[in-house]
Amino acid sequence: MEGPINGGMLYHEVQESKLCAVHCVNTVLQGPFFSEFDLAALASDLDRREQQMMLEGSHATGGDAFLSEESFNVSMDGDFSIQVLQKALEVWDLQVIPLHSPVAEPAQVDPELENAFICHLQDHWFCIRKVNGEWYNFDSLYAAPEHLSKFYLSAYLDTLKGFGWSIFLVRGNFPKECPMTSGEATNGYGQWLLPEDAERIIKSCNSGQQQQHNQQQQLQPPRTPPMEEDDELNAAIAASLRESGGEVGTSGNDHDDELEAAIAASLKDSSPAVVNIGNNAAATAPPAVATLTGNTPPVTPATGGKDGTSENESKNSTLQNK
Repeated sequence: MEGPINGGMLYHEVQESKLCAVHCVNTVLQGPFFSEFDLAALASDLDRREQQMMLEGSHATGGDAFLSEESFNVSMDGDFSIQVLQKALEVWDLQVIPLHSPVAEPAQVDPELENAFICHLQDHWFCIRKVNGEWYNFDSLYAAPEHLSKFYLSAYLDTLKGFGWSIFLVRGNFPKECPMTSGEATNGYGQWLLPEDAERIIKSCNSGQQQQHNQQQQLQPPRTPPMEEDDELNAAIAASLRESGGEVGTSGNDHDDELEAAIAASLKDSSPAVVNIGNNAAATAPPAVATLTGNTPPVTPATGGKDGTSENESKNSTLQNK
């Protein structure tokens, strides 16, 4: 019975610049086998061969040669094509097969029976690899490999496909041991981890993210429901009305305004117009209220007697009779 590869250690590379294709290839092989310069050399060789084929094709058809200085296998920011990854893995006798192809149909049904998958979307590559009988997600955006159960593996691949990821199956004779020791892995982003160490790092990262999320929620001021705000406002209004003799639920100001309007309308009918004092005083002054002055004698109201005569007339008649 064969022992665990690499002494049971997991090889993981953390994202560096746009080198996710390099990280993907190395985690498939479980060791720092390739550098960005190695993949760049493979991309350059592919570009040269493709240009040669196009040049020969244009001569055969009598057309102009289609030559371009732009590479179709590596971008200016360091992203590599699937052809470069295929060429790199062919060096180790590994095949890269699209998962939707008929050859890979068994892997669509039972993916846990395979050994590695390559996933790609836009400019990002990562590897899902079985190491010593256990599946791990070696995404370079993670601080450590994330363990995947066999049941979750199938659901995870289906989820990736649903989000538009391209998935490739890797088959062949995978290296059993990395020829380099951990001390010689000096690329700056590779690391060797025991499975329990990887699990601890993933849990720590998840816990830190949850704690940060909770802190952000605590920093937000508590929101008072609108009904509670209305209740507090109504209580303040009620207290103010009690001090001024009003009652809760009625507006004394509204009744006062209506009363003043009725008095003003009555005075317009029975009193002189507002005296214009100054230029704009009449326009801004409130309606005038009649008052008694020293030059205006008080008016004694007439009260009728039993026979309908006034009280003064009754007194004068009494004196004359005497």
